[in-house]
Amino acid sequence: MRRLTRDPAELIPLKPSTYQVLLALGDGEAMHGYAIMQAVSAMTDGREAILPGTLYAALARMVDEGLVTESTPKGDASGGPPRRYYQRTRFGRAVARAESERLRALLDVARAQNMFGGPK
Repeated sequence: MRRLTRDPAELIPLKPSTYQVLLALGDGEAMHGYAIMQAVSAMTDGREAILPGTLYAALARMVDEGLVTESTPKGDASGGPPRRYYQRTRFGRAVARAESERLRALLDVARAQNMFGGPK
């Protein structure tokens, strides 16, 4: 298991899948993998999708890094193997915030260089 760092800057920049999962989890209830995939699609109006292999590899790495916690609720009545649920940690929130700040700074540069068209 990797060392649990407490400095969000050590993990920046994030892989897109990691950032998408952190945003999808928000500060709400724990979610299972399929719900996370749906949330990513919904929050991007279908422009972004995360595939199961990418998602579960990202989640395993994120658990090791302390970005999310994993649980299996008792009494899961899905009929198959117990679902695993994931929830963003406080550290995961700090990392998502740091990545958002990094991306905002890049967007400011793009705007300053008139990357979006129109008269300058």
